[in-house]
Amino acid sequence: MSHIPVNKGGPLTPHQDLHSEQGALRGEHPGRARNPVIKVADLAWLEFEKPDLDRAEVFARDFGFAIAARTDHELWLRGTFAGPPCMVIRRGSASRFIGPAFRAAERTDVDRLAAAVGHTVRDIDVPGGGRSVALFDPSGLPVRVVHCAEPLPALPEQPPLTLNTGTGPRRRTNATQRPPREPSRIQRLGHVVLETRTFTRTLDWYLDTLGMIVSDFLFLDGQRQRGPTMAFIRCDQGSLPVDHHTLALHLGPGTGYVHSAYQVTDLDAIAAGGEYLAERGYQRSWGIGRHIQGSQLFDYWRDPDRFMLEHFADGDLFSSDLEPGWAPMSASGLAQWGPPVTRDFLGANPSPAKLREVMTALRGDNELDPARLLGLMKAMSS
Repeated sequence: MSHIPVNKGGPLTPHQDLHSEQGALRGEHPGRARNPVIKVADLAWLEFEKPDLDRAEVFARDFGFAIAARTDHELWLRGTFAGPPCMVIRRGSASRFIGPAFRAAERTDVDRLAAAVGHTVRDIDVPGGGRSVALFDPSGLPVRVVHCAEPLPALPEQPPLTLNTGTGPRRRTNATQRPPREPSRIQRLGHVVLETRTFTRTLDWYLDTLGMIVSDFLFLDGQRQRGPTMAFIRCDQGSLPVDHHTLALHLGPGTGYVHSAYQVTDLDAIAAGGEYLAERGYQRSWGIGRHIQGSQLFDYWRDPDRFMLEHFADGDLFSSDLEPGWAPMSASGLAQWGPPVTRDFLGANPSPAKLREVMTALRGDNELDPARLLGLMKAMSS
């Protein structure tokens, strides 16, 4: 991808072309709110329901999670880093994503948010205890903001391999590399990607209510004047660098979960863990490769309930002073290198359920109209 600034009718913003081929044009979305209610610090965990917790636990261990707690009705999964769990799976009649929980920087932030929206702060049954306020975003997705009383202690790490890089010092001599074929040990939850029919309203809600800020916008070819259709959104912790995106939103006919991503140590952890999953019959959705927006090394897998999960390593870290980049949306723009993006990853495999989603979206009061739909279809084939 070119990194020469392109001016299509207005001045570039002062992001200095650090991470995208274009900056904003005059009057485009600023990517942040002037006076948000609070500023969340990170994702805390994701909430799911599934009918078979035993099967869910088998995949969780194979994918590289540790078990934080298990009852007949709940399964809490965690990574090696100290902090909150990564995921809770509750027993339910069907497999479904419930929603994300974001971590408040301070307990008082939960109280302030609850007062601002007129909701009640409640205790939560997370391991270690805590308090939360329950909200709904404009898509209708349940969203929690939580403050955990006692973070989980750190677990032993999967150490990174010592690499000889040619131009650097010879760090490894008289020793071989034999990474074991074992699960990629999850360190933490990195991000979640959500689809929405009300992209702009939902984006603005996360910026205004939770104080998040945009790292990169994507727009459809020939439709930039209509605004972006995808945003990679990070938390605002001032000068402290944070993940390029903790949340990503994109316009589409569906509503809810697309995938979630979990950090592991390095490329060898991704690759060896992928071999371990393949040997056990799990389906790779796409990978291994390196993204453009966020720069992560990635590998995507389907769990037995068809939810998509990502192993990633080596992602970009941004502080709050970096302005949003702007780039055209395209399938070929998803990776710097790696195999061609798959139809499974893009959600482009036709099905009666997908057709019903599209027809419902086109008839509804939302931002998906025929021109937007055709633009999305073109982007995913370009």
